Amino acid sequence: MKYAFAIIGIFSIMMEPLSAQKNISLEDIWQKGAFRPAQVAGFNFLKDGKHFTTFDGKNIYRHDVTTGQKVNTLFDTTVLANPKDRQLAFEGFELSTDEQKILFQTESEAIFRRSSAVSNWVWDVQQKTFTKVDPHLKQNNATFNANASQIAYTAANNLYIKDLKSNKITSITTDGKPNAIINGFCDWVYEEEFEFTRAFEWSPDGSKIAFLRFDERDVREFTMQLYNDEAYPIHQTFKYPKVGEKNSVVTVWIYNLATGKTQQVDTDSGSDIYVPRIQWTTDNQLCVFKMNRHQNDLQLLLVNAQSGKTSLLLHETNKAYLEMIDNQLFFLKDGKRFVWVSEKSGFRHLYLHDMKGNEMKALTQGNFDVANVYGVDEKRDLVYYQAAATNPMEKQVYAVGIDSKIKRTIAQHKGTNQADFSPTYDYYLLTQSAINRPPTYSVYNNEGQMVRNIEDNKLLAAKQTEYNAANIEFFQFKTPENVDLNGWMLKPKDFDAKKQYPVFMTQYSGPGSQQVVDAWKGQDYWWYQMLAQKGYIVVCVDPRGTGGRGEQFKKITYLQLGHYETIDQIEAAKWLGTQPFVDKTRIGIFGWSYGGYMSSLCILKGNDVFKAAIAVAPVTNWKWYDSIYTERYMQTNKENAKGYADNSPVYFADRLKGNYLLVHGMGDDNVHFQNSVEMVNALVRSNKQFDTYYYPNRNHGIGGGLTRLHLYTKMTRFLMEKL
Repeated sequence: MKYAFAIIGIFSIMMEPLSAQKNISLEDIWQKGAFRPAQVAGFNFLKDGKHFTTFDGKNIYRHDVTTGQKVNTLFDTTVLANPKDRQLAFEGFELSTDEQKILFQTESEAIFRRSSAVSNWVWDVQQKTFTKVDPHLKQNNATFNANASQIAYTAANNLYIKDLKSNKITSITTDGKPNAIINGFCDWVYEEEFEFTRAFEWSPDGSKIAFLRFDERDVREFTMQLYNDEAYPIHQTFKYPKVGEKNSVVTVWIYNLATGKTQQVDTDSGSDIYVPRIQWTTDNQLCVFKMNRHQNDLQLLLVNAQSGKTSLLLHETNKAYLEMIDNQLFFLKDGKRFVWVSEKSGFRHLYLHDMKGNEMKALTQGNFDVANVYGVDEKRDLVYYQAAATNPMEKQVYAVGIDSKIKRTIAQHKGTNQADFSPTYDYYLLTQSAINRPPTYSVYNNEGQMVRNIEDNKLLAAKQTEYNAANIEFFQFKTPENVDLNGWMLKPKDFDAKKQYPVFMTQYSGPGSQQVVDAWKGQDYWWYQMLAQKGYIVVCVDPRGTGGRGEQFKKITYLQLGHYETIDQIEAAKWLGTQPFVDKTRIGIFGWSYGGYMSSLCILKGNDVFKAAIAVAPVTNWKWYDSIYTERYMQTNKENAKGYADNSPVYFADRLKGNYLLVHGMGDDNVHFQNSVEMVNALVRSNKQFDTYYYPNRNHGIGGGLTRLHLYTKMTRFLMEKL
């Protein structure tokens, strides 16, 4: 059980009293936090399934699930003997399985998007001791073994174990070196594209640790300049494999605690394979996910821990690509079966297999995608999952029998339903929202009866009236290619069908993504409302290539990212232009990251349709992006030169007619500033005028301090002046 400072959130905002209707300001949104939803600080179920914790940054409290009443205090900083320890700012915590030890995180230092280095401390509930895990090095991903007698962690590119009884630290590896060898921790591209950082796993019995070793010595380096009021900028250099370049050579190892020996797993390793996951079975066998570089061939390999030899458990291929998702594989306790998530039918579904890899049956079927799997409740013979079963824009929670024919609807409120189950599956926390309704948090029992409401966000909902917010409406339309697309539209509150309004289109459009969903939009919802107050219609359309509608709709963009998406966004703008209430000469488009790539393509290829475009942190040529993401959808530039040439904004700069704002963080380790610099070069070569805003030291999210307020002020003014 991993406990973050706020698994669901940390913000609990005091709302202002209702008064006369107000205009929304950027300061309200991005500086004052006036529209952040009230959320639950540190809600986590405990192992008995009947209690949960809350955390205020200093103390951990146990509450009764059914009443919400505080039962006792699990941890109180006043029990710490050292006064200095009481002053530590705890940023998160993890309970051991028996809940007799607590691992606290402090002094966190961000590395990249998902990674950080922290100082960890262990509180022993019985012994009343508070011990620093490593007095010399900050750690990554410190994790208890099954009986909480030891902790494994990585530090300075090596993997360590600390025995909590003797306080002895054992270095499992010693060859870790920056920009060379990484043990038990992901390199940049795995972290970003396979979306995990902890590259080690305890076996269920705690006798072994499996880990990945990244040899990135042959991976080319990328350098960013950071500016800190010194005579010379800081050069931050890290390994970043771009399209067609060498990846890390990844190998799999198993460390035996009893013998102190490390065995390499036979995966036929090389730079052209990926190991996107490792996972232990319930009976202590290691399962290795092995994928080819094109990411269309996946093998699940079972490992003999003594010899390192492997045997094939499952083999899956795809004409386009296969995606790794969380909670994709569940080994059952009987050691004879597993549940696997696959798109092999054309939609993402659940399948039951035996341990020889044979499919026993499909657990779910139909023309819809399973969006998430919450877990396997073997006591009740059920798998709990989330799916877009009624339509692609909504998500409900369901249960299906493993051996039985049971099919249950757990939560089917209109909008988006998200469940977090207790370890016993007796209760679940249901988060429910809709596009015009902020999230609510309620506890339900397994029979689907609401036990109590935790947070209803009525104060934020009241602000929608206070600030005269208009309702967002869904719509569908058919393109000239006979493609049905989903969208949403926000009209000004005082909308007059006899008038004509400018349209501001927002989108992301990336592979498998969805923006047109019946779910709360967060802070951007209020920016859209502010623009509507200023007389704009705000529209979002999900083009081909996006998710929720099956494999055929999503993977049509394979080898030609940007092609169909641009066609669909242009056709959406043209369709909007036929509506009597739209001024077709004033249509603009905005996007961030992949969305910035798309807004750039749209104003260039659709230069007779779009008057303005804002591109934040855009890719402008896929050859400058990373290997795993880009090659998954495009293969390499050498293999697919036409796909790259036909859909990279830098090659169409001469087509610019409208107003173009290009924004980028100069410390963006993900989509490098290089993309915007090269785009500027292309625009200058074509003598095209444009606007630019660059943010020194800011990463892909372009945040920190007043940065978001500054950025949204610029974007809003740009729209007021140019659209």
